[in-house]
Amino acid sequence: MGKRTPAGPTLTVAQLNRAVLARQLLLDRAELSLPDAIQRTAGLQTQYAPSGYVGLWSRVRGFRREQLTAALLAGEVVQGWVMRCTIHMVSAADYPPFTEAVREPRRRWWLHNAGAAAEVDMDAVADLVRGYLADGPLKQAEIQQRLVADGLPREVWQAVQLWVDLVRHPSAGTWERPRAHVYALAGPDLAPDPPLDVAASRDLLARRYLGAFGPASAKDVASFCGWSITEAREVLARLELRRFADEAGGELVDVPDAPLPPPDAPAPVRFLGQWEAVLLAHARRAQVLPDEHRAKVFHTRMPQSVRTFLVDGRVAGTWTVEGGVRWEPFEPLDPAHRAAVEEEAERLVAFHEAPL
Repeated sequence: MGKRTPAGPTLTVAQLNRAVLARQLLLDRAELSLPDAIQRTAGLQTQYAPSGYVGLWSRVRGFRREQLTAALLAGEVVQGWVMRCTIHMVSAADYPPFTEAVREPRRRWWLHNAGAAAEVDMDAVADLVRGYLADGPLKQAEIQQRLVADGLPREVWQAVQLWVDLVRHPSAGTWERPRAHVYALAGPDLAPDPPLDVAASRDLLARRYLGAFGPASAKDVASFCGWSITEAREVLARLELRRFADEAGGELVDVPDAPLPPPDAPAPVRFLGQWEAVLLAHARRAQVLPDEHRAKVFHTRMPQSVRTFLVDGRVAGTWTVEGGVRWEPFEPLDPAHRAAVEEEAERLVAFHEAPL
């Protein structure tokens, strides 16, 4: 039997590239509040907290570093372990449904990989940790020390974040203190009791993903959310969606009315931080990071991805902060593109050096 051709028009890689960039606010900086901008992008992946600041600078018109720190301190933006068991900054409104949407798959993932530690009573461990944090935030090392002192293996620490709703306390995980290693209990607004409805939470997360990265396949949705492909398809079956095909004939789905710019829409130079989600596997269809350059950005021998910059909607090189912004293209740039990179790099220097 031949391959089923999905209903709907075919989208080229160039069209998908511009769609993802538009939805990620990388074609034109937006005039949005920080929570709204972060909702539009389905969260910011922030294993390295300053990446969130650079990401917002490239997406929000007039953004200043102190604005994000203030939003974290005010609880308008929350940093925690969410999709794919990875640190993200999300809006306070999105944190409860995102957490509920991925809770069971994250726990399954840990139990499958935990070995002997999977036999530990995690509900009892969760009660212990809530007791540790009842009087206020603690550093990760202090929580781990208390767990060991209570006779538990160090490995359970990773699972604690799946059985207790913990947020990264903004005394750390900021521009000034990048390591997000101070934890606090999520308050009642972030961890409602009783919990939110699982199906409604998953529906919201899938809509957020498609609005931020679509059109996409069911596999892409599963990859971003940390769901099985079966779970992703069950969620998508409940949603009102439009359908497309990619150039290979695979089915893509999308939320109604999300932007689909023309494939030749101007894409200005943009600088991105480490672990930028637009470059990860779930968005590979858009080729923002061309496959021939992927190993230069993500490699098993590198503890973090590298900082990158975009030219005409695709990663064209890397940059560092060493006595200013130093950038290096993968291939020679034409004079117009080189001048545009230099101008944006100067603006990025001013962003880094602006007083707080």
